[in-house]
Amino acid sequence: MTASYRYDVEVLHLLVSPAHAYFGRAREGAADVPTTDAEHVELVAGKGIVGDRFFGKAAHMDAAVTVFAIEALEEIAAELGTVPLDPLLTRRNVVLRGAHLAPLLGQNFALESRGDLVRLKAGRPAHPCVWMDEMLAPGAHKAMRGRGGVRCQVLSDGILHRGPAVLISPVPLDPGRAGDATLLRPSRLP
Repeated sequence: MTASYRYDVEVLHLLVSPAHAYFGRAREGAADVPTTDAEHVELVAGKGIVGDRFFGKAAHMDAAVTVFAIEALEEIAAELGTVPLDPLLTRRNVVLRGAHLAPLLGQNFALESRGDLVRLKAGRPAHPCVWMDEMLAPGAHKAMRGRGGVRCQVLSDGILHRGPAVLISPVPLDPGRAGDATLLRPSRLP
């Protein structure tokens, strides 16, 4: 990273799950999979979060960790007129407050927490699955489009801790836009 913009963020949740919970048809229900909201997680370059379902999976090397802004979920709840939604049900690994993620797509960035630094590359948007209507609220799948976070490749070994952190970005970000939906191509999906 050459240029460096620093933003105070908060790591609210660190989700680690050894297996997929949302697969098949929603009417069959989600799988009963143990999930941990950890105090800290260990990340391994090129592999992901130790103990997570995507760790070391070849198909997910470039997108093993999903980073998500809680403001997006708050906006979704407001649009749907629901009570606050549980961020752990989105199955995103790293839930941040104060992080405008869309400009990071294609960029290398870092998260620094308690003196530890983890480098990531935001490779592609994390699109929501239709399970969000079942798990969060009716209409959540559509409302989450363009707000699902970013799928990241882990570039360096390190520990990420829950609590105050710093997001180090090569591009300027606008934390006030953390909950905004990004412009998506028209979809054929409902």
